[in-house]
Parts: sequence; structure tokens; C-alpha cells
Amino acid sequence: MKTTPDGRPVPPAHADERATLEAWLDFHRATLALKCSGLTDHQLRLAAVPPSPMTLLGLVQHMAEVERNWFQRVFAGRDLPPVWGENNPDGFALLPERGLGEAMTAWQAEVARGRGLIVRASPDDCARLPDQQAARVGSQEVPLRWILAHMIEEYARHNGHADLIRERIDGTTGA
Repeated sequence: MKTTPDGRPVPPAHADERATLEAWLDFHRATLALKCSGLTDHQLRLAAVPPSPMTLLGLVQHMAEVERNWFQRVFAGRDLPPVWGENNPDGFALLPERGLGEAMTAWQAEVARGRGLIVRASPDDCARLPDQQAARVGSQEVPLRWILAHMIEEYARHNGHADLIRERIDGTTGA
């Protein structure tokens, strides 16, 4: 597999649908990790721009929750609590005692669980959405390909946030 100079996997130019979707998702996962690398705990907790409280550490925690939601709750139909507890359902809230190591470990565990749940699934296999999400999407069911495309979108959007936060912290841009 080819990688960028910073070590992220380059999605193949010619692959089937499933391999393409998974490769782009992995690229965006690696981008979020890259945005957090080499920073101190203090830097990872710096908010983007007032009044937004968004931080790089909060984004990692949030994406652990997003991974759990779409792959375990929606696709596999599991009834699981929020990764970071009932008082932090979206994962953005920070605790002084939880640093990047714990957040990354939880996030990577959620990624691994999600990969395991879809490894033998077809892009056409459908998941049932909770009523509130179904109302927004316009359908009670979505295929795995929709979930994968949505996850790429979710990471890409938050990686844009991460890029701006990182630039504010130390001037690092790009990727």
C-alpha cells in the first residue's frame, strides 16, 4: 500500500466500490490522528475559536462515539451506552484526567470493532435507523455503502475543523 510522506494510506485509484470507500475512510481516520500528533496535552485541549469549545482531544472523543453509533448501534443493532458516559453523549466534553492516550485507545478500539462488524457484509446490507435519524434521512433503512459514505463525510468535515485548530495551535497546515 502506498502512503503519503506523513504515513497516511493513499486510497487506490482503481479499486472496487467497497475497497474505495474503506480506503478513503481509513485515510480520513489517519488524518485525524495526524492532526493530533506531536502536541502537548494542553495544546490538545485548546479551543478552536471563541465561542466554539471544540478541541482536537474533543474531536477524537467525538469520533469514537460516531464510530460506535454507526457501526455498532445502527449497523449491528446493538444497544450500547455512549463511549464517554451518559453525561457526554457526543464525546466533546473533556475531563482533566483523560488525555490523548486514553481517547486514542478508545477511538481505535471503536474503529476495530466497526471493521470487525462489517468485514463480511455487503455494501447492500441494510441497517435500521432509529426513528429520529430515519426522519432526517427519509428512510427507515440505509445500506452499508451509505454508512461508509456518511462516515467519510463526517471525518472530512471534522478534519477540516482539526486543520483549523492545529493551524491556530502551531501553524501546521495541510493534509
